[in-house]
Amino acid sequence: MTQSVTVPDPHGAEKTTRENAERGFIASDALTKNLQTVLVDFIALSLTAKQAHWNIVGTNFRDLHLNLDELTDIARAGSDEIAERMRALHASPDGRPAVIAEQTGLPEFPNGEISTHDAIDHMVASIEATVASMRDCHDEVDSADPTTADIFHSYIAQLEQQAWFISAETRTPK
Repeated sequence: MTQSVTVPDPHGAEKTTRENAERGFIASDALTKNLQTVLVDFIALSLTAKQAHWNIVGTNFRDLHLNLDELTDIARAGSDEIAERMRALHASPDGRPAVIAEQTGLPEFPNGEISTHDAIDHMVASIEATVASMRDCHDEVDSADPTTADIFHSYIAQLEQQAWFISAETRTPK
């Protein structure tokens, strides 16, 4: 069954006006776009991790089930930190469901029950796609706003560690 998603207009990030004592740095259109891309993938990652968490079955269920909660926590914290960074830079984050569905770069996760081993492959691909979003725009973000790049550094390290934890379940020694 093919479903379509209608993204409400206007969609995407918009700038806010400066108010009161806010006299700080204002994100450029390019920085706003990059932050929105990362935000969307963090939100999608948290949803994907929960989808897997609820539907995995099989070997080492409990370990993966708990690890997926850790991943969800990291993705939710990341989406909140990126969205709040956007607001601090006078940009408007857009985390509406239709926007996430339309803009995410993450692969689609299967519906229904899934074996732990298959879920591991899907989740590692989703983590790697989220990290790739940050790495793809890192240099442009760093040149515009090193503070935001520092936020990326922390989440790249955490997500790469999660990819290692999760993928280790199905790896064999070399």
